Amino acid sequence: MSKIVIKIADIEVGKKPIIIAGPCIIENKTMALDIARRLKDFMEKYSINFIFKASFDKANRSAIASYRGPGMKKGLEILEAVKSETSLPITTDIHLPEQAEPVSEIVDLIQIPAFLSRQTDLVTAAAATGKPINIKKAQFMAPNDIKSVIKKVESAGNKKIILTERGSCFGYNNLVIDPRSIPIMKKNGYPVILDVTHSLQQPSIHQTHSGGNPEFIPDIANVGAALNCDGLFFEVHQNPAVALSDAESMLQIDRLPEIILSVKSIWKAVRGENS
Repeated sequence: MSKIVIKIADIEVGKKPIIIAGPCIIENKTMALDIARRLKDFMEKYSINFIFKASFDKANRSAIASYRGPGMKKGLEILEAVKSETSLPITTDIHLPEQAEPVSEIVDLIQIPAFLSRQTDLVTAAAATGKPINIKKAQFMAPNDIKSVIKKVESAGNKKIILTERGSCFGYNNLVIDPRSIPIMKKNGYPVILDVTHSLQQPSIHQTHSGGNPEFIPDIANVGAALNCDGLFFEVHQNPAVALSDAESMLQIDRLPEIILSVKSIWKAVRGENS
Protein backbone atom coordinates (compact mmCIF):
# COMPACT_ATOMS: atom_id res chain seq x y z
CA MET A 1 0.00 0.00 0.00
CA SER A 2 1.30 3.46 -0.91
CA LYS A 3 1.81 6.14 1.71
CA ILE A 4 -0.65 8.35 -0.16
CA VAL A 5 -4.02 7.07 -1.42
CA ILE A 6 -5.56 8.89 -4.39
CA LYS A 7 -9.36 8.88 -4.78
CA ILE A 8 -10.56 8.54 -8.38
CA ALA A 9 -14.33 8.29 -8.56
CA ASP A 10 -15.00 5.43 -6.09
CA ILE A 11 -11.54 3.90 -6.48
CA GLU A 12 -8.78 4.39 -3.91
CA VAL A 13 -5.55 4.09 -5.88
CA GLY A 14 -2.70 3.04 -3.64
CA LYS A 15 -4.90 0.99 -1.32
CA LYS A 16 -5.88 -1.88 -3.62
CA PRO A 17 -4.31 -2.76 -7.01
CA ILE A 18 -6.03 -1.31 -10.06
CA ILE A 19 -6.05 -1.88 -13.80
CA ILE A 20 -6.05 0.94 -16.35
CA ALA A 21 -6.90 -0.38 -19.81
CA GLY A 22 -8.44 0.42 -23.15
CA PRO A 23 -7.52 0.99 -26.79
CA CYS A 24 -4.55 3.16 -27.71
CA ILE A 25 -6.77 5.48 -29.67
CA ILE A 26 -10.50 6.02 -30.20
CA GLU A 27 -11.25 4.61 -33.64
CA ASN A 28 -15.03 5.05 -33.36
CA LYS A 29 -17.77 5.06 -30.75
CA THR A 30 -18.87 1.46 -31.36
CA MET A 31 -15.33 0.15 -30.88
CA ALA A 32 -14.75 2.18 -27.71
CA LEU A 33 -18.03 1.07 -26.13
CA ASP A 34 -17.47 -2.58 -27.01
CA ILE A 35 -14.02 -2.61 -25.41
CA ALA A 36 -15.24 -0.70 -22.36
CA ARG A 37 -18.14 -3.08 -21.75
CA ARG A 38 -15.98 -6.18 -22.17
CA LEU A 39 -13.34 -4.80 -19.84
CA LYS A 40 -15.97 -3.90 -17.27
CA ASP A 41 -17.28 -7.47 -17.35
CA PHE A 42 -13.75 -8.86 -16.89
CA MET A 43 -12.92 -6.57 -13.98
CA GLU A 44 -16.20 -7.14 -12.15
CA LYS A 45 -15.80 -10.90 -12.54
CA TYR A 46 -12.32 -10.81 -11.00
CA SER A 47 -13.06 -8.03 -8.45
CA ILE A 48 -10.47 -5.63 -9.85
CA ASN A 49 -10.80 -1.85 -9.64
CA PHE A 50 -10.70 -0.49 -13.17
CA ILE A 51 -10.27 2.79 -15.07
CA PHE A 52 -10.99 2.95 -18.82
CA LYS A 53 -8.42 4.68 -21.03
CA ALA A 54 -8.55 5.83 -24.64
CA SER A 55 -6.94 8.76 -26.48
CA PHE A 56 -8.83 11.29 -28.59
CA ASP A 57 -5.58 12.44 -30.24
CA LYS A 58 -2.08 11.02 -30.53
CA ALA A 59 0.08 14.02 -31.30
CA ASN A 60 3.32 12.02 -31.32
CA ARG A 61 2.68 9.57 -34.17
CA SER A 62 5.79 8.49 -36.08
CA ALA A 63 4.50 9.55 -39.51
CA ILE A 64 2.54 12.59 -40.67
CA ALA A 65 -0.01 10.35 -42.42
CA SER A 66 -0.73 8.19 -39.37
CA TYR A 67 -4.23 8.26 -37.88
CA ARG A 68 -4.29 10.54 -34.83
CA GLY A 69 -7.83 10.06 -33.57
CA PRO A 70 -11.20 11.81 -33.83
CA GLY A 71 -9.97 15.02 -32.20
CA MET A 72 -10.86 16.54 -28.85
CA LYS A 73 -14.49 17.55 -29.47
CA LYS A 74 -15.64 14.27 -31.01
CA GLY A 75 -13.34 12.23 -28.77
CA LEU A 76 -14.67 13.77 -25.56
CA GLU A 77 -18.24 13.12 -26.77
CA ILE A 78 -17.36 9.44 -27.18
CA LEU A 79 -15.62 9.27 -23.80
CA GLU A 80 -18.63 10.94 -22.17
CA ALA A 81 -20.87 8.30 -23.80
CA VAL A 82 -18.64 5.50 -22.51
CA LYS A 83 -18.77 6.97 -19.02
CA SER A 84 -22.54 7.46 -19.17
CA GLU A 85 -23.33 4.00 -20.54
CA THR A 86 -20.88 1.97 -18.41
CA SER A 87 -20.48 4.11 -15.24
CA LEU A 88 -16.73 3.52 -15.52
CA PRO A 89 -14.17 6.12 -14.42
CA ILE A 90 -12.34 7.49 -17.48
CA THR A 91 -8.84 8.71 -18.26
CA THR A 92 -7.29 10.22 -21.38
CA ASP A 93 -4.13 12.12 -22.23
CA ILE A 94 -3.64 15.77 -23.13
CA HIS A 95 -0.96 17.32 -25.31
CA LEU A 96 -1.62 21.06 -24.98
CA PRO A 97 -2.25 23.26 -21.92
CA GLU A 98 -5.53 24.55 -23.37
CA GLN A 99 -6.89 20.99 -23.48
CA ALA A 100 -6.67 20.58 -19.71
CA GLU A 101 -9.86 22.40 -18.71
CA PRO A 102 -12.32 20.92 -21.23
CA VAL A 103 -10.89 17.43 -20.71
CA SER A 104 -11.21 17.79 -16.93
CA GLU A 105 -14.96 18.31 -17.34
CA ILE A 106 -15.33 14.76 -18.69
CA VAL A 107 -12.57 12.53 -17.32
CA ASP A 108 -11.78 11.41 -13.79
CA LEU A 109 -8.00 11.25 -14.29
CA ILE A 110 -5.82 13.35 -16.62
CA GLN A 111 -2.82 11.59 -18.15
CA ILE A 112 0.41 13.38 -19.03
CA PRO A 113 2.16 11.55 -21.90
CA ALA A 114 5.71 10.35 -21.30
CA PHE A 115 7.20 12.46 -24.09
CA LEU A 116 5.62 15.57 -22.54
CA SER A 117 6.13 14.91 -18.85
CA ARG A 118 8.72 17.69 -18.52
CA GLN A 119 6.56 20.31 -20.28
CA THR A 120 5.94 22.72 -17.41
CA ASP A 121 2.99 24.59 -18.93
CA LEU A 122 1.19 21.35 -19.76
CA VAL A 123 1.79 19.78 -16.36
CA THR A 124 0.78 22.86 -14.38
CA ALA A 125 -2.33 23.43 -16.52
CA ALA A 126 -3.45 19.87 -15.84
CA ALA A 127 -2.70 20.24 -12.14
CA ALA A 128 -4.66 23.51 -11.94
CA THR A 129 -7.88 21.70 -12.88
CA GLY A 130 -7.79 19.97 -9.51
CA LYS A 131 -8.25 16.57 -11.15
CA PRO A 132 -6.02 13.62 -10.26
CA ILE A 133 -2.99 13.54 -12.57
CA ASN A 134 -1.22 10.47 -13.93
CA ILE A 135 2.36 11.36 -14.89
CA LYS A 136 4.04 8.95 -17.26
CA LYS A 137 7.79 9.00 -16.68
CA ALA A 138 9.60 9.88 -19.89
CA GLN A 139 11.66 7.17 -21.57
CA PHE A 140 14.75 9.38 -21.23
CA MET A 141 14.29 10.13 -17.51
CA ALA A 142 15.87 8.33 -14.59
CA PRO A 143 13.31 7.26 -11.96
CA ASN A 144 14.63 9.81 -9.47
CA ASP A 145 14.00 12.60 -12.01
CA ILE A 146 10.25 12.20 -11.56
CA LYS A 147 10.59 14.28 -8.36
CA SER A 148 10.90 17.45 -10.45
CA VAL A 149 7.62 16.72 -12.24
CA ILE A 150 5.91 15.96 -8.94
CA LYS A 151 6.95 19.38 -7.65
CA LYS A 152 5.41 21.03 -10.72
CA VAL A 153 2.05 19.42 -9.99
CA GLU A 154 2.29 20.20 -6.29
CA SER A 155 3.14 23.84 -7.09
CA ALA A 156 -0.41 24.23 -8.39
CA GLY A 157 -1.78 22.99 -5.06
CA ASN A 158 -2.59 19.53 -6.43
CA LYS A 159 -1.34 16.45 -4.59
CA LYS A 160 -3.59 13.96 -6.35
CA ILE A 161 -0.73 12.33 -8.25
CA ILE A 162 -0.14 8.91 -9.78
CA LEU A 163 3.20 7.96 -11.35
CA THR A 164 3.58 5.55 -14.27
CA GLU A 165 6.66 3.65 -15.39
CA ARG A 166 6.54 2.91 -19.13
CA GLY A 167 10.05 1.75 -19.96
CA SER A 168 13.39 3.43 -20.63
CA CYS A 169 15.32 3.93 -23.86
CA PHE A 170 17.71 1.05 -24.47
CA GLY A 171 19.68 2.08 -27.52
CA TYR A 172 17.78 2.89 -30.68
CA ASN A 173 14.23 1.62 -31.29
CA ASN A 174 14.02 -0.33 -28.07
CA LEU A 175 12.74 0.03 -24.53
CA VAL A 176 13.56 -1.92 -21.39
CA ILE A 177 12.01 -2.11 -17.93
CA ASP A 178 14.41 -1.46 -15.07
CA PRO A 179 12.68 -3.19 -12.12
CA ARG A 180 14.41 -0.79 -9.71
CA SER A 181 12.30 2.03 -11.12
CA ILE A 182 9.14 0.90 -9.30
CA PRO A 183 10.54 0.98 -5.72
CA ILE A 184 12.55 4.13 -6.47
CA MET A 185 9.46 6.03 -7.62
CA LYS A 186 7.37 4.61 -4.77
CA LYS A 187 9.71 6.40 -2.34
CA ASN A 188 7.93 9.63 -3.29
CA GLY A 189 4.85 8.30 -1.48
CA TYR A 190 2.51 8.40 -4.46
CA PRO A 191 0.99 5.32 -6.15
CA VAL A 192 3.05 3.83 -9.00
CA ILE A 193 1.57 2.08 -12.05
CA LEU A 194 3.47 -0.11 -14.53
CA ASP A 195 2.50 0.47 -18.17
CA VAL A 196 2.99 -3.07 -19.45
CA THR A 197 2.23 -2.74 -23.15
CA HIS A 198 4.03 0.55 -23.82
CA SER A 199 7.14 -0.76 -22.10
CA LEU A 200 7.26 -3.47 -24.77
CA GLN A 201 7.20 -1.05 -27.70
CA GLN A 202 9.97 -0.76 -30.26
CA PRO A 203 9.65 2.98 -30.98
CA SER A 204 9.68 3.88 -34.69
CA ILE A 205 11.50 0.66 -35.59
CA HIS A 206 9.63 0.59 -38.92
CA GLN A 207 10.30 4.34 -39.46
CA THR A 208 6.63 5.02 -40.22
CA HIS A 209 5.35 3.24 -37.11
CA SER A 210 6.45 1.50 -33.94
CA GLY A 211 6.85 -2.22 -33.39
CA GLY A 212 6.58 -4.23 -30.22
CA ASN A 213 7.04 -7.50 -28.35
CA PRO A 214 3.53 -8.36 -27.07
CA GLU A 215 4.55 -11.98 -26.40
CA PHE A 216 6.20 -10.70 -23.20
CA ILE A 217 3.09 -8.94 -21.85
CA PRO A 218 2.23 -11.70 -19.30
CA ASP A 219 5.84 -11.79 -18.04
CA ILE A 220 6.16 -8.03 -17.57
CA ALA A 221 2.73 -7.88 -15.90
CA ASN A 222 3.84 -10.56 -13.43
CA VAL A 223 7.04 -8.62 -12.74
CA GLY A 224 5.02 -5.50 -11.95
CA ALA A 225 2.76 -7.37 -9.55
CA ALA A 226 5.79 -9.00 -7.88
CA LEU A 227 7.28 -5.53 -7.36
CA ASN A 228 4.01 -4.58 -5.62
CA CYS A 229 3.18 -1.78 -8.03
CA ASP A 230 -0.17 -0.14 -7.34
CA GLY A 231 -1.62 -1.01 -10.71
CA LEU A 232 -1.02 -2.16 -14.26
CA PHE A 233 -1.74 -0.38 -17.54
CA PHE A 234 -2.66 -2.28 -20.71
CA GLU A 235 -3.62 -1.15 -24.18
CA VAL A 236 -6.08 -3.68 -25.61
CA HIS A 237 -7.94 -4.19 -28.87
CA GLN A 238 -10.41 -6.67 -30.34
CA ASN A 239 -7.97 -7.33 -33.20
CA PRO A 240 -4.57 -5.65 -32.68
CA ALA A 241 -3.40 -6.58 -36.21
CA VAL A 242 -5.82 -4.03 -37.70
CA ALA A 243 -5.57 -1.40 -34.95
CA LEU A 244 -4.93 2.15 -36.18
CA SER A 245 -2.22 2.77 -33.56
CA ASP A 246 0.20 0.57 -31.57
CA ALA A 247 -0.93 -2.48 -33.52
CA GLU A 248 2.28 -4.41 -32.78
CA SER A 249 2.34 -3.90 -29.01
CA MET A 250 -1.31 -4.04 -27.92
CA LEU A 251 -2.88 -7.02 -26.18
CA GLN A 252 -5.70 -8.98 -27.74
CA ILE A 253 -8.55 -8.26 -25.34
CA ASP A 254 -9.60 -11.89 -24.82
CA ARG A 255 -6.15 -12.68 -23.39
CA LEU A 256 -6.56 -10.22 -20.51
CA PRO A 257 -8.50 -12.48 -18.08
CA GLU A 258 -5.69 -15.05 -17.83
CA ILE A 259 -3.21 -12.26 -17.11
CA ILE A 260 -5.51 -10.76 -14.46
CA LEU A 261 -5.77 -14.12 -12.70
CA SER A 262 -1.99 -14.45 -12.66
CA VAL A 263 -1.19 -10.95 -11.40
CA LYS A 264 -3.98 -11.08 -8.85
CA SER A 265 -2.48 -14.20 -7.26
CA ILE A 266 0.97 -12.58 -7.20
CA TRP A 267 -0.38 -9.38 -5.65
CA LYS A 268 -2.08 -11.43 -2.92
CA ALA A 269 1.15 -13.27 -2.12
CA VAL A 270 3.25 -10.10 -2.10
CA ARG A 271 0.74 -8.25 0.08
CA GLY A 272 0.20 -11.18 2.42
CA GLU A 273 -3.50 -11.38 1.67
CA ASN A 274 -5.63 -14.50 1.98
CA SER A 275 -6.66 -16.06 -1.31
